[in-house]
Amino acid sequence: MRFRMPALLAASVVALGSAGACGGSDPATPAAGGGPILVQATDTECKVARTEVPAGVAVFTVTNQGSKVTEFYVYAAGDRVMGEVENIGPGLSREFRVELPSGTYETACKPGMSGRGIRGAFKVTGSAAALSDEAKLAEATTSYQRYVKSQTDALLIKTQEFVDAIKAGDVAKAKALFPVARTYWERIEPVAEIFGDLDPKIDGREEVIEEGMEFTGFHRIEKDLWVTGDISRSGPMADRLMTDIREIVAKANAEKLSPLQLANGAKELLDEVATGKITGEEDRYSHTDLWDFNANLEGSKAAVAALRPVLEERAPELVTTLDQQFANVERVLGKHRAGDGWRLHTELSQADLKELSDAVNALGEPVSRVAAAITG
Repeated sequence: MRFRMPALLAASVVALGSAGACGGSDPATPAAGGGPILVQATDTECKVARTEVPAGVAVFTVTNQGSKVTEFYVYAAGDRVMGEVENIGPGLSREFRVELPSGTYETACKPGMSGRGIRGAFKVTGSAAALSDEAKLAEATTSYQRYVKSQTDALLIKTQEFVDAIKAGDVAKAKALFPVARTYWERIEPVAEIFGDLDPKIDGREEVIEEGMEFTGFHRIEKDLWVTGDISRSGPMADRLMTDIREIVAKANAEKLSPLQLANGAKELLDEVATGKITGEEDRYSHTDLWDFNANLEGSKAAVAALRPVLEERAPELVTTLDQQFANVERVLGKHRAGDGWRLHTELSQADLKELSDAVNALGEPVSRVAAAITG
């Protein structure tokens, strides 16, 4: 979930987020023959060409005709995220696919990547076979859910250790545990983002105040640790973090994911890198962004790996490209290892950051093709 960025960072996102962009077709007219649902996003409007579609895989092509970087979401009741596409710069288009059963939904464009967005009703009718009815796709989701379980188990343990250090007043230990606990969170963040406002409660940056929310979670405690150095009154906030983590872990482990959520999540994790880690926005007080960068990369790779048997059948050339580009990002990022962890963001030069962003963009393009490959 995104929140408002400073202007200079937003400008950099336009360049970083162009992987997977396509030409600027006019979304004002519905596509013929039930093709992609065209969405025209501006700074003040969100025009969805068709607002009633049959159940199954819906394909959206979102074109940003505004002046601000935007996002597009499909929400079920309770702001449960069914699908999203982030980081659409002015003049760019992005396509994404989402599997939707019969029901009522809302669409939302978020100019400036903030707030509740410009919303509209969206209806899905009839019935369709689920993608996960196919044996290999079902095994992919089962495999990935095992991965999610392994990460949430570790997230509970390491977050509790972090909370205990905060409550014991041990600043040094808490600082050391902060990026470690967040590693398990960042690997599975697209799953966490499904569940309404739990994600910003846990991982929202200080801009959540502008959206009418209280500043809580990891980054509130990060500020206490690195800016004031005083955690004598941070115990209740730490307990609240642990409560929210337990809730989201329970929801994540109970969630039945679709194959498209794996494919889209793999791309969303790379968008996380482009919009928060490369810029240094994510961990702005501790500068431990490369820990998150690596975790997002690992999470993206795990989602793609779960889908690999299907991709090897349907898009073997894409598998080769993905292997090459994942290896390249790992090689470039590996230059910045520091012991068992990573160099601080502030220790990287502009040339270092450009090399990383170029590698992420090169990977983002083939990852953006995974969803289409598994749905045919």
